[in-house]
Amino acid sequence: MTRTTPAPAPTFRDLDAVEVNALFERNHVGRIAYSFHDRVNIEPISYVFADGAIYMRTSPGSKLSTLAHVPWVAFEVDEIRGPFDWRSAVAHGTVYVLQGSGSSIDRASYRRAVERLRELIPNALEPDDPVPMRRVVIKLYPATLEGREARAATSARRADRPRQMDSVRE
Repeated sequence: MTRTTPAPAPTFRDLDAVEVNALFERNHVGRIAYSFHDRVNIEPISYVFADGAIYMRTSPGSKLSTLAHVPWVAFEVDEIRGPFDWRSAVAHGTVYVLQGSGSSIDRASYRRAVERLRELIPNALEPDDPVPMRRVVIKLYPATLEGREARAATSARRADRPRQMDSVRE
């Protein structure tokens, strides 16, 4: 009778604040989840994470109408390599529509958001904008930022070992 050794169990852990921030900074597409009455929606959206906030653009429509009534959202970003090799971060907070008019503080916040968005898409909100219909700028102020990670036992061991170079023969 042949006995097989069970596969080592994957490990799961919480990410620390530095890792969560780095995950948000490295990526530029996430999913925003919002709800109204008994319906929850989730949509992909491009973003820039900077200054402790998440800057996004969207088109006018039902999402903005919903967010005007209930601005509390969840926002998630993932890096997935396999079923037990992934990282995920979630922000919960309030979304605000920023406008280029209003008080000097409102205008400055809008300009800062547009500067951040142009780090990702240099022509954002310019005449040659590749997605001119996305003209509404929103900012998510996270109340919480959390993250989790899964690692397959072999991936965790591989990551901990120093890489060895193949010897070169002449």
